[in-house]
Amino acid sequence: MNPMLGRLEQNPVIAAVRRREDLAAAAASPAEVVFLLCGELLTIREDVAAVQAAGKLVLLHIDLLGGIGRDAAAVEFIARHVRPDGLISTRSQLIRCARERGLLTVQRFFLLDSQSAATAAETAALSRPDFVELMPGVCLRAVRRLSGQLGAPIIAGGMIETKEDILAALSAGAAGVSTSLAALWEL
Repeated sequence: MNPMLGRLEQNPVIAAVRRREDLAAAAASPAEVVFLLCGELLTIREDVAAVQAAGKLVLLHIDLLGGIGRDAAAVEFIARHVRPDGLISTRSQLIRCARERGLLTVQRFFLLDSQSAATAAETAALSRPDFVELMPGVCLRAVRRLSGQLGAPIIAGGMIETKEDILAALSAGAAGVSTSLAALWEL
């Protein structure tokens, strides 16, 4: 079984950390999975180690890291020297590269209309991420429809602002819900 899926079954709320100052709160929260949506080359190894020391799975959003490229060499560096549990990206080539290095992968898609939903399904079929994050996560009709088409569990993210948003996304078929609101990490 996918280790992240097992963690999401224990607690489907993912702590999405946008500011380094929030890292300790995420590590101390009941969330089993942490998405690092911030960081830079000089501190990311320390940040990942701190979250892992708290017993959490940690995935880095490589597209948002400062001081490092968005290419195969960057993925290789992160896999060897930073050692997160996985990577998040909007870029298919980085998802494939991370999978080749044994990292968990989350491919993020922004849904603007029905065409972007169709493109997400086609792209995910080619890149084969472990998870797909659909944004905004409050697009419940898209979560429901794509949950059977993507071949990967869905994470609903973006604009998740209440406990009701979390419950609605889970009811629509999401395996997990990512939110940067620390008050929701405690659910």
